[in-house]
Amino acid sequence: MSDRLAVLPQYLMPKQALTSLAGRFASAQLGGLTTSVIRWFVGRYKVNMAEAANPDIASYASFNDFFTRALKPGARPLAGADLICPVDGAISQFGPVAKDQIFQAKGHSYSTTALVGGDAALGARFENGHFATLYLSPRDYHRIHMPCAGTLTRMVHVPGDLFSVNPTTARGVPGLFARNERVVCVFESDHGPFVLVLVGATIVGSMATVWHGQVNPPRPGTPRQWDYAPGQVRLQKGEEMGRFLLGSTVVMLFPQGPLTFNPAWAPARAIQLGEAMAQRSA
Repeated sequence: MSDRLAVLPQYLMPKQALTSLAGRFASAQLGGLTTSVIRWFVGRYKVNMAEAANPDIASYASFNDFFTRALKPGARPLAGADLICPVDGAISQFGPVAKDQIFQAKGHSYSTTALVGGDAALGARFENGHFATLYLSPRDYHRIHMPCAGTLTRMVHVPGDLFSVNPTTARGVPGLFARNERVVCVFESDHGPFVLVLVGATIVGSMATVWHGQVNPPRPGTPRQWDYAPGQVRLQKGEEMGRFLLGSTVVMLFPQGPLTFNPAWAPARAIQLGEAMAQRSA
Protein backbone atom coordinates (compact mmCIF):
# COMPACT_ATOMS: atom_id res chain seq x y z
CA MET A 1 0.00 0.00 0.00
CA SER A 2 1.37 3.44 -0.88
CA ASP A 3 1.98 5.96 1.91
CA ARG A 4 -0.56 8.36 0.41
CA LEU A 5 -3.21 5.67 0.40
CA ALA A 6 -2.29 4.62 3.94
CA VAL A 7 -2.90 8.14 5.28
CA LEU A 8 -6.16 8.70 3.39
CA PRO A 9 -8.34 7.81 6.44
CA GLN A 10 -6.66 10.64 8.36
CA TYR A 11 -8.13 13.19 5.94
CA LEU A 12 -11.59 11.85 6.73
CA MET A 13 -11.49 11.28 10.50
CA PRO A 14 -12.66 14.00 12.95
CA LYS A 15 -9.15 14.72 14.25
CA GLN A 16 -10.04 17.77 16.33
CA ALA A 17 -12.91 15.97 18.08
CA LEU A 18 -10.80 12.87 18.76
CA THR A 19 -7.98 15.00 20.13
CA SER A 20 -10.33 16.95 22.40
CA LEU A 21 -11.84 13.71 23.72
CA ALA A 22 -8.42 12.17 24.31
CA GLY A 23 -7.28 15.32 26.12
CA ARG A 24 -10.22 15.19 28.51
CA PHE A 25 -9.64 11.52 29.27
CA ALA A 26 -5.89 11.97 29.74
CA SER A 27 -6.41 14.72 32.33
CA ALA A 28 -9.17 12.88 34.21
CA GLN A 29 -8.46 11.25 37.57
CA LEU A 30 -10.30 7.95 37.35
CA GLY A 31 -8.62 5.88 40.04
CA GLY A 32 -8.30 2.22 39.15
CA LEU A 33 -9.30 2.82 35.53
CA THR A 34 -6.46 5.30 35.09
CA THR A 35 -4.01 2.83 36.63
CA SER A 36 -5.26 0.03 34.37
CA VAL A 37 -4.84 2.18 31.25
CA ILE A 38 -1.32 3.21 32.28
CA ARG A 39 -0.38 -0.41 33.00
CA TRP A 40 -1.69 -1.47 29.58
CA PHE A 41 0.18 1.40 27.90
CA VAL A 42 3.46 0.53 29.61
CA GLY A 43 3.14 -3.07 28.46
CA ARG A 44 1.96 -2.23 24.95
CA TYR A 45 4.73 0.27 24.22
CA LYS A 46 7.44 -1.26 26.44
CA VAL A 47 7.94 1.93 28.46
CA ASN A 48 11.04 1.73 30.65
CA MET A 49 9.68 2.76 34.03
CA ALA A 50 13.02 1.97 35.70
CA GLU A 51 14.26 5.31 34.33
CA ALA A 52 11.37 7.27 35.83
CA ALA A 53 11.85 9.36 38.95
CA ASN A 54 8.64 7.69 40.16
CA PRO A 55 8.37 4.13 38.78
CA ASP A 56 5.15 3.33 40.68
CA ILE A 57 2.41 3.10 38.03
CA ALA A 58 -0.37 3.18 40.63
CA SER A 59 0.80 6.52 42.04
CA TYR A 60 -0.07 8.58 38.95
CA ALA A 61 -3.42 10.32 39.40
CA SER A 62 -3.98 10.90 35.68
CA PHE A 63 -2.62 9.60 32.40
CA ASN A 64 -1.09 13.02 31.76
CA ASP A 65 0.83 12.81 35.04
CA PHE A 66 2.29 9.51 33.87
CA PHE A 67 2.93 10.64 30.32
CA THR A 68 4.91 13.71 31.38
CA ARG A 69 6.80 11.81 34.09
CA ALA A 70 10.22 13.05 35.11
CA LEU A 71 13.37 10.96 34.76
CA LYS A 72 15.69 9.96 37.59
CA PRO A 73 18.50 12.45 38.21
CA GLY A 74 21.46 11.54 36.02
CA ALA A 75 19.42 9.34 33.66
CA ARG A 76 20.39 11.55 30.69
CA PRO A 77 23.93 12.93 31.06
CA LEU A 78 24.69 15.89 28.81
CA ALA A 79 27.38 15.55 26.14
CA GLY A 80 30.01 18.23 25.74
CA ALA A 81 28.83 19.12 22.21
CA ASP A 82 27.83 22.66 21.24
CA LEU A 83 24.32 21.39 20.51
CA ILE A 84 22.77 18.44 22.32
CA CYS A 85 19.73 16.38 21.40
CA PRO A 86 16.70 17.93 23.15
CA VAL A 87 14.49 14.83 23.33
CA ASP A 88 14.26 11.06 23.44
CA GLY A 89 12.89 9.64 20.20
CA ALA A 90 14.04 8.93 16.66
CA ILE A 91 15.50 11.06 13.90
CA SER A 92 13.06 11.89 11.15
CA GLN A 93 15.39 14.04 9.01
CA PHE A 94 18.22 16.53 9.50
CA GLY A 95 20.73 18.47 7.44
CA PRO A 96 21.03 21.67 5.42
CA VAL A 97 18.12 23.94 4.56
CA ALA A 98 18.11 24.25 0.74
CA LYS A 99 17.67 28.02 0.44
CA ASP A 100 14.31 28.14 2.26
CA GLN A 101 13.25 24.50 1.82
CA ILE A 102 13.26 21.94 4.65
CA PHE A 103 13.35 18.29 3.58
CA GLN A 104 10.45 16.27 5.02
CA ALA A 105 10.58 12.97 3.13
CA LYS A 106 11.14 11.79 -0.42
CA GLY A 107 9.11 14.08 -2.67
CA HIS A 108 8.12 16.46 0.14
CA SER A 109 9.66 19.71 1.38
CA TYR A 110 8.23 22.81 3.02
CA SER A 111 9.48 26.34 3.59
CA THR A 112 11.02 27.91 6.66
CA THR A 113 8.39 30.67 6.43
CA ALA A 114 5.54 28.16 6.43
CA LEU A 115 6.99 26.33 9.45
CA VAL A 116 7.20 29.48 11.59
CA GLY A 117 3.63 30.50 10.79
CA GLY A 118 4.04 32.77 7.76
CA ASP A 119 6.58 35.24 9.15
CA ALA A 120 8.78 35.77 6.08
CA ALA A 121 11.37 37.87 7.92
CA LEU A 122 11.84 35.18 10.56
CA GLY A 123 11.90 32.40 7.98
CA ALA A 124 14.57 34.25 5.98
CA ARG A 125 16.93 34.18 8.97
CA PHE A 126 17.30 30.42 8.42
CA GLU A 127 17.78 30.34 4.64
CA ASN A 128 20.66 28.01 3.79
CA GLY A 129 20.86 27.13 7.46
CA HIS A 130 20.39 23.78 9.18
CA PHE A 131 17.44 21.79 10.52
CA ALA A 132 16.66 18.71 12.58
CA THR A 133 13.29 16.97 12.81
CA LEU A 134 12.93 14.55 15.74
CA TYR A 135 9.98 12.22 16.32
CA LEU A 136 8.76 11.22 19.78
CA SER A 137 6.93 7.88 19.84
CA PRO A 138 4.38 6.97 22.53
CA ARG A 139 6.98 5.08 24.58
CA ASP A 140 9.41 8.00 24.84
CA TYR A 141 10.09 10.53 27.58
CA HIS A 142 8.00 13.55 26.55
CA ARG A 143 9.69 16.53 28.10
CA ILE A 144 11.67 18.77 25.75
CA HIS A 145 14.97 20.32 26.77
CA MET A 146 17.24 23.05 25.39
CA PRO A 147 19.82 22.08 22.74
CA CYS A 148 21.97 25.01 23.93
CA ALA A 149 21.58 28.03 26.17
CA GLY A 150 19.15 30.58 24.79
CA THR A 151 17.07 33.66 25.55
CA LEU A 152 13.43 33.50 24.47
CA THR A 153 12.26 36.40 22.31
CA ARG A 154 8.90 35.20 20.99
CA MET A 155 6.38 32.36 21.11
CA VAL A 156 3.68 31.84 18.48
CA HIS A 157 0.81 29.35 18.62
CA VAL A 158 -0.07 28.52 15.00
CA PRO A 159 -3.43 26.78 14.43
CA GLY A 160 -3.50 23.92 11.96
CA ASP A 161 -4.37 20.33 11.21
CA LEU A 162 -3.82 17.43 13.56
CA PHE A 163 -2.46 14.69 11.33
CA SER A 164 -0.39 11.95 12.90
CA VAL A 165 3.35 12.65 12.71
CA ASN A 166 4.61 9.08 12.41
CA PRO A 167 7.02 8.19 9.57
CA THR A 168 4.29 6.88 7.26
CA THR A 169 2.34 10.12 7.56
CA ALA A 170 5.50 12.17 7.00
CA ARG A 171 5.95 10.35 3.70
CA GLY A 172 2.28 10.61 2.74
CA VAL A 173 1.12 14.12 3.73
CA PRO A 174 2.78 17.05 1.89
CA GLY A 175 4.07 19.83 4.15
CA LEU A 176 3.01 17.91 7.24
CA PHE A 177 5.04 19.82 9.84
CA ALA A 178 4.04 23.21 8.40
CA ARG A 179 0.33 22.39 8.29
CA ASN A 180 -0.18 20.78 11.71
CA GLU A 181 -0.87 22.90 14.78
CA ARG A 182 2.40 24.02 16.37
CA VAL A 183 4.07 26.21 18.96
CA VAL A 184 7.01 28.18 17.55
CA CYS A 185 9.61 29.23 20.13
CA VAL A 186 12.21 31.76 18.94
CA PHE A 187 15.49 32.05 20.86
CA GLU A 188 18.69 34.06 20.65
CA SER A 189 21.92 32.32 21.57
CA ASP A 190 25.61 33.20 21.63
CA HIS A 191 25.75 31.90 18.04
CA GLY A 192 22.68 33.68 16.69
CA PRO A 193 19.00 32.82 16.53
CA PHE A 194 17.43 29.40 16.59
CA VAL A 195 13.85 28.15 16.49
CA LEU A 196 12.42 25.18 18.35
CA VAL A 197 8.98 24.15 17.08
CA LEU A 198 6.64 21.82 18.98
CA VAL A 199 4.41 20.16 16.38
CA GLY A 200 0.97 18.92 17.43
CA ALA A 201 -0.67 15.75 16.15
CA THR A 202 -3.76 13.58 16.42
CA ILE A 203 -4.54 12.83 20.09
CA VAL A 204 -1.93 15.35 21.32
CA GLY A 205 -4.14 16.96 23.94
CA SER A 206 -1.91 19.93 24.56
CA MET A 207 1.57 21.40 24.45
CA ALA A 208 3.12 23.36 27.30
CA THR A 209 6.22 25.45 27.99
CA VAL A 210 7.90 26.06 31.32
CA TRP A 211 7.48 29.84 31.08
CA HIS A 212 3.83 29.87 29.94
CA GLY A 213 2.24 26.63 31.05
CA GLN A 214 -0.35 24.99 28.80
CA VAL A 215 -0.48 26.74 25.43
CA ASN A 216 -3.29 24.76 23.86
CA PRO A 217 -6.15 24.39 24.31
CA PRO A 218 -7.59 26.94 23.79
CA ARG A 219 -7.58 26.60 20.03
CA PRO A 220 -9.11 29.89 18.82
CA GLY A 221 -8.38 29.22 15.14
CA THR A 222 -6.11 32.25 14.67
CA PRO A 223 -2.41 32.67 15.50
CA ARG A 224 -1.49 33.97 18.95
CA GLN A 225 1.85 35.60 19.72
CA TRP A 226 3.72 36.44 22.92
CA ASP A 227 6.82 38.66 22.95
CA TYR A 228 9.41 38.58 25.72
CA ALA A 229 11.73 41.29 26.99
CA PRO A 230 15.49 40.67 26.74
CA GLY A 231 16.53 38.37 29.54
CA GLN A 232 12.96 37.71 30.71
CA VAL A 233 13.25 33.99 29.92
CA ARG A 234 16.77 32.58 29.83
CA LEU A 235 17.28 28.80 29.76
CA GLN A 236 20.50 26.84 29.97
CA LYS A 237 21.63 23.92 27.80
CA GLY A 238 19.79 20.78 28.89
CA GLU A 239 17.18 22.65 30.92
CA GLU A 240 13.54 21.66 30.38
CA MET A 241 11.65 24.05 28.08
CA GLY A 242 8.36 22.27 27.43
CA ARG A 243 6.42 19.04 27.12
CA PHE A 244 3.88 17.19 24.99
CA LEU A 245 0.75 15.60 26.40
CA LEU A 246 0.94 12.55 24.11
CA GLY A 247 3.57 12.14 21.43
CA SER A 248 4.63 14.34 18.56
CA THR A 249 7.60 15.96 16.81
CA VAL A 250 10.15 18.72 17.37
CA VAL A 251 11.64 20.71 14.48
CA MET A 252 14.68 22.93 15.04
CA LEU A 253 16.14 25.58 12.75
CA PHE A 254 19.65 27.02 13.00
CA PRO A 255 21.12 29.83 10.87
CA GLN A 256 23.63 29.59 8.06
CA GLY A 257 27.18 28.99 9.21
CA PRO A 258 29.55 26.19 10.17
CA LEU A 259 27.63 23.35 11.80
CA THR A 260 28.49 19.67 11.70
CA PHE A 261 25.94 17.10 12.82
CA ASN A 262 26.96 14.06 14.84
CA PRO A 263 28.44 11.62 12.27
CA ALA A 264 26.57 8.75 13.99
CA TRP A 265 23.21 10.37 13.18
CA ALA A 266 21.02 8.95 10.40
CA PRO A 267 17.29 9.00 9.60
CA ALA A 268 15.31 6.53 11.74
CA ARG A 269 18.14 6.23 14.28
CA ALA A 270 17.04 6.15 17.92
CA ILE A 271 18.22 9.14 19.96
CA GLN A 272 18.31 10.17 23.61
CA LEU A 273 18.15 13.50 25.36
CA GLY A 274 21.61 14.86 26.06
CA GLU A 275 23.58 13.03 23.38
CA ALA A 276 25.74 15.05 20.99
CA MET A 277 23.71 16.56 18.13
CA ALA A 278 26.10 18.97 16.43
CA GLN A 279 29.23 21.12 16.68
CA ARG A 280 29.25 24.74 15.57
CA SER A 281 32.68 24.52 13.93
CA ALA A 282 33.24 22.76 10.60
